Amino acid sequence: MTDSSLPPPAAAEAYLALTRRRRLLGGVLLALFLASLVAGWRVVEERSAGGFLDGLPQLLDFPASLVAEAWERRADLPRLIWDHVPSLVETINIAAVATLAGALAGLVLSLLCTRGLAPWPGGIWIFRRLTDVLRAVPDVVIALVLIFVLGGGPVPAMIAIALHTAGALGKLFSEVTEAVDLRPVEGLASTGATWGQRMALAVVPQVAPNWLSYALLRFEINVRASAILGFVGAGGIGYDLRNAMTFGQGRFDVAAAIFLLLFVTIVAIDQTSARLRRRLVQGAVL
Repeated sequence: MTDSSLPPPAAAEAYLALTRRRRLLGGVLLALFLASLVAGWRVVEERSAGGFLDGLPQLLDFPASLVAEAWERRADLPRLIWDHVPSLVETINIAAVATLAGALAGLVLSLLCTRGLAPWPGGIWIFRRLTDVLRAVPDVVIALVLIFVLGGGPVPAMIAIALHTAGALGKLFSEVTEAVDLRPVEGLASTGATWGQRMALAVVPQVAPNWLSYALLRFEINVRASAILGFVGAGGIGYDLRNAMTFGQGRFDVAAAIFLLLFVTIVAIDQTSARLRRRLVQGAVL
């Protein structure tokens, strides 16, 4: 008497064949990845001014010099930290304005590219590709172009971060919006409500907590991005840090003070934002 729980021989053989094909494909992809990695490494080594392995022993030279000089002038650190607070405020302002502008643009884009809610179904593909483009272009590239056009300062950094934020949040917002309950939307539509009224009264209240959570998370990212963009002349504390870290004529005590200020600020923002996001998401679930 045969055991009915056992699979038929043909099905078992087909499953084993499929498993072998997947393993073979995985091995081929892994080999291609390793070959590409080795080839890329060789190209970078050939085109670099110095080899990675040759410079590896000098990896800790800069941090050691920074810590040593900062320790020698540790009495000046509080004053140096206070001197760079205005630049830090400028960096946070860049991130805040860029996040707000990018979140508003992302909100509109998400509603325009969400299936079942978009006012122009034919334009969904166009708006989705627009968010892809905004997300694909690095904010530092946009900032460099804008600095060439507008000159250095916080405005190019704000516009660059806002554009990248619009693409990223537009994608995240649309994924949240696609999961909304459509019954309130249909109920408002039956009463003759306009598209804007349906979105404001039936969709936004459902997704607002998740949207705010994503916006806060993006604000954390934008604070770090605005500091990095200072290295290309976009203003803020990153510009001060670039000047302080210049080899040969740098002020390592100033760099250490800026590092400490940035570290404390980013940790504080991350912790505060994480708590707010947990409350928002838990409140939405409850």
